[in-house]
Amino acid sequence: MRTAFAVVLGFALAASACSPSVTPDGSRRSPSPGIPTRAATGVAGSPGGCGTVTLALHPWVGYEADAAVIGYLLQHELGCSVVKRQLDDESSWQFLASGGVDVILENWDHEDLAAKLITQDKVAQDAGPTGNEGVIGWYVPRFFADANPDILTAGTNPSILNKYADQLKTAASGGKGQLLDGEPGFVTQDKAMIAGFGLNYQVVYAGSEEAAHEAIRTAVDQRHPILTYYIEPNWFSTKVDLVHVPLPPFTPGCNKDPARIACDYPIYHLNKVVSTKFAESGSPAYELVKKFTWTNADQDAVAASIEDKHMSDDDAAKAWLDANPDKWRAWLP
Repeated sequence: MRTAFAVVLGFALAASACSPSVTPDGSRRSPSPGIPTRAATGVAGSPGGCGTVTLALHPWVGYEADAAVIGYLLQHELGCSVVKRQLDDESSWQFLASGGVDVILENWDHEDLAAKLITQDKVAQDAGPTGNEGVIGWYVPRFFADANPDILTAGTNPSILNKYADQLKTAASGGKGQLLDGEPGFVTQDKAMIAGFGLNYQVVYAGSEEAAHEAIRTAVDQRHPILTYYIEPNWFSTKVDLVHVPLPPFTPGCNKDPARIACDYPIYHLNKVVSTKFAESGSPAYELVKKFTWTNADQDAVAASIEDKHMSDDDAAKAWLDANPDKWRAWLP
């Protein structure tokens, strides 16, 4: 059985005039930088010249789902030998440059690294979108949004949230509406957004990502209103039905003041990055990686099999592949 660590709840957001770099923080496991693990052994040197493919393995379960499915296909469809190298997401870019990693399957922004390694040094290449959209923001249960549809007008009128502060207050929020976060170590801009929007709310920390999930699950089961920080893709979305509360959209520079922010988090269109050497190798693995694209729901399904059902990566991948043949066959060379 897998140990439950904190998964992808906090994001490191750089307050700058451009779209901030973001890194999913926390994990069920701690990466061991530079240590490769043999994930699958296929037939190296098979027709098509696939050979060995080294995938960066970043420490959050959504990324693990990407690597599980692509790793399985590389081995079983293309006869590749697959190595998964446990790295944090910034370090993996440097391994792209040195030749220690061929593929990053899920990149959360990192404009500075892309500018240097893709545009300037040309040692890496953008391999196209994953199809996943990284959404960070405030969420409420669907039943609460359905009963109070004007809460979804907060994109043009964020002060509407004050109307619901009394319903959302708890013993921990000091008479104000509660905004539930994970743990204080997660880097968010929620306090600054409360100030920027002039809201009568207080951030309350659940203590961990696991505790936040349990609070959300309890609220949904008991049909009790809750406003919570949340991210997508997220395997927990297979367990609860949450709705993103729209806030005034992110624009470059709207988060320059770290104390008062009057915009939502940006949306991240996730992409794949590969080493130029891999892209130009002629390996059929590159074409598979480039064609790979799926939805948040697809990733959540595989991640839930790994995290919630405690399936092995290979078993979780095979279950999804068996159920979705038309999707993955379109990725093959």
